[in-house]
Amino acid sequence: MLRKNRLFTPGPTPILPAAQTAMATFSLHHRTGGFRALYSRVLADLKDFVGTKNDVLVMASSGTGVMEGSVSNLTSRGDKVLVLTAGKFGERWRDLAKAFGCVVELVSVPYGETFSLNKVQAKLTPEIRAVYVQSTESSTGVQHDVKGIAQLVREAGHDTLLVVDAITGLGTTHLNVDGWDIDVIIGGSQKALMVPPGLAYCAISERAWKRMETAQSPRYYFDFRRERKAVAKGESAYTPATSLFAALGAALDFIRQMGDGDLAAGRKALIENAELAAEMTRAGAQALGLKLFAQTAPAAALTAIQPPIGIDSGAIVKEFRESFAAVVANGQGEMKGQLFRIAHLGYYDYLDTIGILAALEHVVASVTGKPVEYGAAIRAAQEVYARSLSQPDQTVGA
Repeated sequence: MLRKNRLFTPGPTPILPAAQTAMATFSLHHRTGGFRALYSRVLADLKDFVGTKNDVLVMASSGTGVMEGSVSNLTSRGDKVLVLTAGKFGERWRDLAKAFGCVVELVSVPYGETFSLNKVQAKLTPEIRAVYVQSTESSTGVQHDVKGIAQLVREAGHDTLLVVDAITGLGTTHLNVDGWDIDVIIGGSQKALMVPPGLAYCAISERAWKRMETAQSPRYYFDFRRERKAVAKGESAYTPATSLFAALGAALDFIRQMGDGDLAAGRKALIENAELAAEMTRAGAQALGLKLFAQTAPAAALTAIQPPIGIDSGAIVKEFRESFAAVVANGQGEMKGQLFRIAHLGYYDYLDTIGILAALEHVVASVTGKPVEYGAAIRAAQEVYARSLSQPDQTVGA
């Protein structure tokens, strides 16, 4: 049969067609009034997408660039910081903090698990200058309790900043950025926003801006203060990724349409779409006898699934690609071969979810050489979907 290449990875994710068109046809110079208008509109829309009144910056980089900036702008060599790590991206926070000479305290849990709030609380001493955590640990499919962590940080009463990597969390998870008093929250264009990689954005609290005045770590391109001054004039400090900005504007317009003209309502609908696709996928995988990797705190951005006993998950990834031209993600680092990951963030809908589960049935039969009850995963997913029909419409259109 004809095979269409389809991405089911947690980044990059499928690109919104309207964003592709906007990107292909955009040609404005970045120091013109036309681009300044687009730039200012996108930054204002991003505030609504994030759900914040704080200033938002957008940098031409991967999400890791703004993660690095969230260390270099807020710390000085010798500062003690707390890193909460449960996977490859928590380990990235650890390594970034060490690269800038911070003294790193860790709350570490095994892959596939999340943190005990009691252990986090015990580490929140007055010396901790910042806490770094993921909203979703996309290497394992775990969703962390950002609200609970934020409450602990504020109740501690110290001058501690909370920095959240929500690169896969924004647009898939309900996050009350201002209500929970998050100081820096980070997103990326290639996730729920349905745009190619290349843009990272963050919302920054006044408390964090004040810290930047005394932080002494070196910074240049990722100097948030310099970028903020440029934003006040409707510009970026350095050459922006202009065509990606056009794509981002189109994506935010699409999300606004999902909310009948209300971008915040569209964000809620996008999150609910991911939640429903994730619930359908978990039900389908379990109907085939597969075990979820993140059993106690599964994320809506993606589902991490353990392969059948005795099967390397790489064989599942290969079979998806060779038989269906579908790209799912293997495990990362020490988890390679032990799990595969199916994404739900951004431009995925009911038919995408049903399609990948139908393919999963064939893939499991092929790699195990054992009979599979065809339709079991589909039926389980459809039952989840049917129960959702009494809830508000969660359609993702073209």
